[in-house]
Amino acid sequence: MENYEKIRVVGRGAYGTAHLCKRLSDKKNVIIKQIPVEQMTKDERQAALNEVKVLSMLSHPNIIEYYENFLEDKAMMIVMEYAPGGTLLDYLQSQGTTLLEEEEILHFFAQMLLSIQHVHSKQILHRDLKTQNILLDKMKKVVKIGDFGISKVLSSKSKAYTVVGTPCYISPELCEGKPYNQKSDIWALGCVLYELASLKRAFEAANLPALILKIMRGTFSPISEHYSCELRSLILSMLHLDPNKRPDINQIMAQPIVINALINIHTDMGKIPCARMHRPITPALPSTARSRLRGSAVNGRDSLPSKPVSMSSVYCWGGGVNTAIKLPLPTNDTQVVEVSAGRTQKAAVTKNGRLFNWESPGVGTDSLLPGSLDSTTPAYIPRFLEGQSAVAIQHVACGDLFTACLTDRGILMTYGSGANGCLGHGNLNDVTQAKIVEALLGYEVVQVSCGASHVMAVTNENEVFSWGRGDNGRLGLGSQDSHTTPQPVPFTEGVSPCFVQCGVDCSMVLTLDNKLYCCGNNRYNKCCLDDNTVDGITTKSIEEVRIFTRVTSPPIGNSLVKTVSMGTSHSAIVTVDGELYTCGANQFGQLGYQTDFNSKQAGQVLTLKDYKIQHVACGDTFTVAVSQDGEVFSFGKSARGRLGRSDTDTMTPKPVNITSDELYSVVSISCSHGTTLLATRPLQGILD
Repeated sequence: MENYEKIRVVGRGAYGTAHLCKRLSDKKNVIIKQIPVEQMTKDERQAALNEVKVLSMLSHPNIIEYYENFLEDKAMMIVMEYAPGGTLLDYLQSQGTTLLEEEEILHFFAQMLLSIQHVHSKQILHRDLKTQNILLDKMKKVVKIGDFGISKVLSSKSKAYTVVGTPCYISPELCEGKPYNQKSDIWALGCVLYELASLKRAFEAANLPALILKIMRGTFSPISEHYSCELRSLILSMLHLDPNKRPDINQIMAQPIVINALINIHTDMGKIPCARMHRPITPALPSTARSRLRGSAVNGRDSLPSKPVSMSSVYCWGGGVNTAIKLPLPTNDTQVVEVSAGRTQKAAVTKNGRLFNWESPGVGTDSLLPGSLDSTTPAYIPRFLEGQSAVAIQHVACGDLFTACLTDRGILMTYGSGANGCLGHGNLNDVTQAKIVEALLGYEVVQVSCGASHVMAVTNENEVFSWGRGDNGRLGLGSQDSHTTPQPVPFTEGVSPCFVQCGVDCSMVLTLDNKLYCCGNNRYNKCCLDDNTVDGITTKSIEEVRIFTRVTSPPIGNSLVKTVSMGTSHSAIVTVDGELYTCGANQFGQLGYQTDFNSKQAGQVLTLKDYKIQHVACGDTFTVAVSQDGEVFSFGKSARGRLGRSDTDTMTPKPVNITSDELYSVVSISCSHGTTLLATRPLQGILD
């Protein structure tokens, strides 16, 4: 070490310590990896020698350069190039939630390709490609691949068998113990490319078995549509479960999107950056959409609104608001993908994974500016959920005074009132910030539903869990016991649940083959469990079931069900053909048609038979339905603005007037008690 001056320790790994040093001959900073060999096993010593062997074989501008090695103080010293820009992982974490531009992603990726092409040309497998082992220069423009400690030098085009590498980046063939070759590095490189495009790992789980399961199934979140189809397709091809169907390095480099990036490396490196004008790309309007323009007609370019089109709109009515009002959003570019209403909560999830609630000032607060006039419309203030900067929320469900939210990694979190154990944390304590439901950490939850006092969740393995209040058998566990932690719900073999819906005192489950199962209180036949086999007349009335029972009575038993919703004493069911059926109590006309006193059979809402229904939501005594073309209809009890218009109770579905200056489609709807939330997005692109 007489030729080097130690500056500081910059890292510690499995085999040694990395020191930042200054080479005295030219004052250049270098990294010296100190590997104590005396106390190592034979295999560990071989790994250290292997790194020296591999580094000495490689010479490429995008690979950490090897200088020399020597023995000192019973340790092997490996001297190599220093990359002052830190790791690619550090760089991605510094982005926060701001996605990289596609040009920058391809700039990094092309350099990785060149380095791995060089590695593979030497018949070497890296076997530990990850963002922690990809380094950057001082300007964070040049990529340097490092850490070849567990690389494998192939004597020929044989395949390696040893399972090594970082778990989040290992390929399916490693998980299964199958032989692999360079295609394993392609998988890891695909994981890195996914991470560049999403700022999160493709495969992550709470434990190793769950992670292996995800990898072997190729389960990862979709790539943002912010990027081109070519980039998304490239990532998918590199993460193909079959290694034989993954492209090799040369095939990847031959793709047009990559060729341009490779050319730019040699022509643009060192250029002086300048401002660039980006012309917004407006997608074409889907030809199948029968869209409406609220408030004005589009006859040409001059009739388009001059102000920028909002990314989303959320409307609310009920609770004393007689017409649909537009709720404020946190920012002008907020894109809402889902809304949920509880007894007191109004929540929404954005496209970039943020969850926010609308808060209304309490009684006695000064919600108006001095000198302003009083308003009959309540003020709603959107506020992002605290403590979620490190997670991306993709799904939300509100119950009575509590909320459940689901991350894009399938992790369920809950917060709010702990009454009845609805938070699933094993106690009745209230929680102010979202807390992980630890009992479900070993599962990937894909959907959750909250009732007034119970919760159900379904996993990607078609398993259902329920917890909370157990009266009437609403949990589907065969008893009326309540539970404060998630309990597995039994189903007969061959039944594959994929969607759950909680009512006030009952529950519904949809299966992959579009069959409907129900449990809990069946009063008024709101769960469609009565036997109506003789001319639509009830021959067997069922008051309550404590396990999930398939609905077999016509017409629902003969239909393929797409989605369901449950109110206090009635339910609404949409078939895959877009037909709307309702069943249960009809005191206020919430079923949408006149019912016969002697029949409790589910019936079709014939007034809407000419519309293909896409969304439906049930409030306490009213129903809201949305057609595929975005028409919104409501029927039932009208008190306190439940129907979104000044009207009397009606069993005839009538339109809800959504005032908008733009073409839109409905993306989400939710009802709770007497309130409705409805989220829309604009259909842009009508320019001529």
